[in-house]
Amino acid sequence: MIFPTLIISIVIGYRTRKMMSELCHNLAITFWISANSYWMISEFIGFDHLVIYDWFTYKHLALVPFFIGMFFLGYYYLIWRPRNPDVLETL
Repeated sequence: MIFPTLIISIVIGYRTRKMMSELCHNLAITFWISANSYWMISEFIGFDHLVIYDWFTYKHLALVPFFIGMFFLGYYYLIWRPRNPDVLETL
């Protein structure tokens, strides 16, 4: 179920690439699907509890794509949208 969901989110992101608000939200969703997929796989296979360094386990690696998705939303709401208030959502 991971690959069809991920592929569809990429296709939707590609189709909405000319609308900045839609693109940023769809990229965030794609990265969040990746993060959740990695987390599910790590728990299913059973390596989520293994320690990488100190308290940081393999489960915590799911935070990387999650924060990348947050970056896209932060970029849109904090940088792009305030600088382009009168732009009609198309690039």
